[in-house]
Amino acid sequence: MPDSSRIHAVPTQPSTTNRWGIAVAGVVMQIALGAVYAWSVFRIPLSKAFGWTISQVTFAFTLSILTLGFAAFVGGLWMRRSGPRVVAVAAGILYGLGVFLASFSAGRLYWLYFSYGLIAGIGLGLGYIVPVATLVKWFPDKRGMITGLAVAGFGAGALITAPIASRLIVNIGVLKTFSVLGVAYFIAVTGAALFMKDPPPDYAPAGWKPSATQTKQRSATDYTLREALRQWQWYALWAILFLNTSAGISIISQAAPMAQEITGVTAAVAAGMVGIISIANGAGRFLWAWFSDLIGRRTVFLTMFLVQAVAFWLLTSVSTFTIFTSIAFVILMCYGGGFGTMPAFAADYFGPKDVGSIYGLMLTAWGFAGVLGPTLIARIRQGTGHYAQALHVISIIMLVSAVLPLFTRPPQAHARDKNRRAA
Repeated sequence: MPDSSRIHAVPTQPSTTNRWGIAVAGVVMQIALGAVYAWSVFRIPLSKAFGWTISQVTFAFTLSILTLGFAAFVGGLWMRRSGPRVVAVAAGILYGLGVFLASFSAGRLYWLYFSYGLIAGIGLGLGYIVPVATLVKWFPDKRGMITGLAVAGFGAGALITAPIASRLIVNIGVLKTFSVLGVAYFIAVTGAALFMKDPPPDYAPAGWKPSATQTKQRSATDYTLREALRQWQWYALWAILFLNTSAGISIISQAAPMAQEITGVTAAVAAGMVGIISIANGAGRFLWAWFSDLIGRRTVFLTMFLVQAVAFWLLTSVSTFTIFTSIAFVILMCYGGGFGTMPAFAADYFGPKDVGSIYGLMLTAWGFAGVLGPTLIARIRQGTGHYAQALHVISIIMLVSAVLPLFTRPPQAHARDKNRRAA
């Protein structure tokens, strides 16, 4: 029979203060990992130094993000056996090593792909899932807020790293910059990893009990990965994350040229909006996730899809750069909001115990969206000669996507039990 006592358990040690220390360590880890979003500062220096094309250099970043999605799943499975600290330390070693080894890429593009794309990408995936899966267990009372805070660190990583990396490139060269950053990432991630640990069984904060709304929206028991994959809700959440990410990443991939075409600004002015939308990405991860604790995860995703449907449609009719940037800011807040809210959504539906593997596999949606979104908008732009039709298509997709959170409900315990008996 399902055991519903978990969410009503009496809290035990460690104290609330300890869980906030773990939260701070998780944010530090995500900031270091999120430095991968600062890749654009390396594109021109690498191209000039070794004659590589922009697309060749960019593929190192694409490979790293694609690897992240699958490595996060492996990290979630590994956490079940060894705990979060071991996985996080491995992440720091691989991430730091991969970036450090990129310093030996002079004239060898394949080595850049192997070091930064593959080795560092594996470290990214292993590390990304650890704070998310760990903190959701420590904060059953604030699931949305805490996962949003953790992944907001990932979104903010580029804002911190980009100016530092740019100055290092000027002073010591692009390859030596990789070596310095690799050591820094190793220290930051492995140092934060030492604080990562799971709470005691049946942990709950002192005096907290789930509200009636929370009880209605959450599973009373923990699903294993295999059990979760037998529920249609897992695929619904995967699709929600995939669609939301596809829309936002299409803007990320084309932001500067799109701004030039629609508003007529220069390339230098358009490039300035990249930093602005990076702020939106980080802010949205926290704000939407925090808001989901108040109004529910389904309502947040429904709202974000409808907001994006309007925003993408309006982008084609604006004429000033300020308005264009403001609308793009809203879209990127929704993009970040998907990453901030979905870990709590998965924990609500399938329980926090195995959320590392359950949400880790769900992150493959990120990798596939990274292919679909940019490809869709680029091909429609190439075929029509302008962005208007592509933006209208994405707007319609967002409107249709709103159906998913509207009808998605938590899996029923009897359906899980029936599947378990069948197995």
